[in-house]
Amino acid sequence: MGRKAGTLYINPKKYNSMNKPCMKEMISFLSCLSVNQMSEEKCVRNKELLSTCMDAKTNKKRNSWGSINYQLQRLSKGRK
Repeated sequence: MGRKAGTLYINPKKYNSMNKPCMKEMISFLSCLSVNQMSEEKCVRNKELLSTCMDAKTNKKRNSWGSINYQLQRLSKGRK
């Protein structure tokens, strides 16, 4: 489970924590459910806000290049 000496490695978890879309909406929806004993009828507004936020984020095109570590490995193979 060790790494090869001299290779570059970037921890993706470090950069993943920077961007958490729709976190406020999800927390407000879950807290509304908790307060209202899991009754979705009383949390319709929060559910709609969460759905619109998630739809807005999923419609953006994603980078299909793979992870940054994959790209670093691919580039290092070309140098050898």
